[in-house]
Amino acid sequence: MSGTVGQKAVAEARRWIGTPYVHQASCRGGGADCLGLIRGVWRHLYGAEPEMVPAYTQDWSEAHGTEALWAAARRCLCSKPITDHQPGDVLLFRMKCGAVAKHLAIAGEVGPRASFIHAYSGHAVVESPMSTPWQRRIVARFAFPDHV
Repeated sequence: MSGTVGQKAVAEARRWIGTPYVHQASCRGGGADCLGLIRGVWRHLYGAEPEMVPAYTQDWSEAHGTEALWAAARRCLCSKPITDHQPGDVLLFRMKCGAVAKHLAIAGEVGPRASFIHAYSGHAVVESPMSTPWQRRIVARFAFPDHV
């Protein structure tokens, strides 16, 4: 593979577009949720996943109020400034004010045509424009490591 890790991540994520949304799945063409998309891109980039993913509900850790997804992202990915926009960044979203962060995506384009690739409940893996409402929900930004 040539190009930067971010470019490789975007190219692989785009190969998943159209994959149906299936909770806890991570199979290109078969089914994926937002975490499953990130897991699939990770496997493409590095091989084995960095850690086992326990079973999880669609409400994640809302009942306990713990930021389980954020903590896992910090363990496996490279934290970066939220304002440092690069293609291939892993974005973490808080869907409701005061709720835990529980949606992930990969930045596709940056700049005036900014977009992100994500598996969205009730849809499939899609590339969506980075609209202002989505942009306001981003709470953390990560990069895939250069190597593992």
